[in-house]
Amino acid sequence: MLRFYGYAYDLKSGEYLYTEVYNEELKDGFLQGCTMKYFAIDGHLLGQKKVEFDADPYLPLYQLDLPSANYSEGITQVGADSIEMFKQSATKPRQTAMVKRTPNMAADAGFTNFMVAHLPELASGKTVNFKLGVAGLLDAYSFRARRVGNTEFEGQPAVNLSIEPDSLLRYLVDPLLLTYDIPGKRLLEYRGVSDVINPATGKAYTVRVAFYAKAPADAPRNLPPLQ
Repeated sequence: MLRFYGYAYDLKSGEYLYTEVYNEELKDGFLQGCTMKYFAIDGHLLGQKKVEFDADPYLPLYQLDLPSANYSEGITQVGADSIEMFKQSATKPRQTAMVKRTPNMAADAGFTNFMVAHLPELASGKTVNFKLGVAGLLDAYSFRARRVGNTEFEGQPAVNLSIEPDSLLRYLVDPLLLTYDIPGKRLLEYRGVSDVINPATGKAYTVRVAFYAKAPADAPRNLPPLQ
């Protein structure tokens, strides 16, 4: 079991927003199952997510619950030809959708496994096309991943990847930016839409989540336990 923190900042202002606590089961670098909890700066629980990879390494069953926002979403079934998604909120009853399952398809934490599997191709400069299932939108969308440069993270060499819609939507939607450690195939930093909803706006935060080896100086003093 691998346990670690993610330190989440507002992408524009740099303000510290919340702390992520991960418990991951790994085999050969791929997720087998995981739980994630999200804690506010004052220590109260914002939400949690449980992910299971029984059906497919890229299309997990999962449920995200955000009591602080009265919101839930997830994937409840992965079949041979389709996947079942749901979402519900304080203002809308539970909605479900059966979304067509296609080759090169990933969803939620299965996206991490997909990236690890294709990291050698991406590191060599190839573009990888795939479908991304988004339970919050009850649909799947065409995306593409590509390498956009080299960088360093905590003094170690790393690679930056851009994930953007493979359609005209890329002119309207900001890409996700991921930083990976090539030797360990480990996600070091994520920039993009968060799981956590801003109660002031009712929309998901846009964040930079850094997976530092040591807690940064601006992290809460009393971090939630790794358990």
